[in-house]
Formats: sequence, C-alpha cells, structure tokens
Amino acid sequence: MRTQLACALALLAMTATNLIAADLKVGDNCPAFTMQGSDGKTYTLNDFKGSRAFVIAWFPKAFTGGCTTECKSMRDSSNQLKGLDVAYFTASVDTPEKNKDFADSLSLNFPILSDPSKEAATAMGVLGPKGFAQRWTFYIDKDGKIVEIDKMVSTKTHGEDIAAKIKSLGLAAK
Repeated sequence: MRTQLACALALLAMTATNLIAADLKVGDNCPAFTMQGSDGKTYTLNDFKGSRAFVIAWFPKAFTGGCTTECKSMRDSSNQLKGLDVAYFTASVDTPEKNKDFADSLSLNFPILSDPSKEAATAMGVLGPKGFAQRWTFYIDKDGKIVEIDKMVSTKTHGEDIAAKIKSLGLAAK
C-alpha cells in the first residue's frame, strides 16, 4: 500500500511539474531569467532585451559525451560566431562550480549558464522528466521574442549550425 501511495504521489508531482512547465513557441516572449555564467558574471533577460539578440543552447549535463562535443563545436566555431553581433551561451541545470570546471576543462571562450534551481529550465520548457535540460537551442531577438527553437541539435556541428541560423534569421549580423 505504501509503495502504491508513493508511486501515486510521484506521478502527481511529475504531472504538476509538467503543467507548470512552459510550452514556448516561436513568437512568444522569452521568460525572464537570472543565471550565473561560468565566467562569474550573472546574466538576465534584461541584459539583452532592447539591445542585442542572443542564443541559449541548453544541454543535459556537464562532462558527458554529447555535451562535451556540443561545447567543443561551439568553441571551434568561435570565429564565425564572434563575427556576429549576437551573444551566445550554453546552459544546464548543473551548479555554477561544475559548469566553471567544465568550461575550464574545454578552454571555452563563451560562458555556460547555470540553473541549479531549474527555474529557467522550467520556464523555458526544457526540463526533462529525469530533471535534466533537454538539448534545445533558443534564438531570441533583441526585443526578447523567441524567433526559433531548435529541438534537433547536432552536437558535432552545433557551432556552425548556430552561426548559419543566426544569419538566416537576420539576427543582427555585423
């Protein structure tokens, strides 16, 4: 009986979490967020809204194969990405300390945003059923509107793919 009650409560909690999670679409406003970067700075939606487009590439977990490949791809595409007037980040629900260690281990030249409270991941609808972010990338224009959501990320080519998508969307190329 206790096992059945525990299972029912767990199912109810998962359902409630899914009801709270956003189902964002292209054209929606990006939800407000505050996340610490692996560079020690704190980033918010208001840092960019009204002035600069930005990209947040969510990944599940630092120090795992796919996430390492994705971050290396973005690092290796930095010349293409830095040639565009668009801020770009990866993000996960790992702690700031873990993401800093991960960024340092890969010599990344962009910040990884940390959301250990999972508030931003939930607001953006990326939090998966196991408590990790799904590998989705959000493209947000300078007005704070979501202009694209990539849910089919190729980790090996993600840096190049982001640069190409920024150009095709017309997001503030220099």
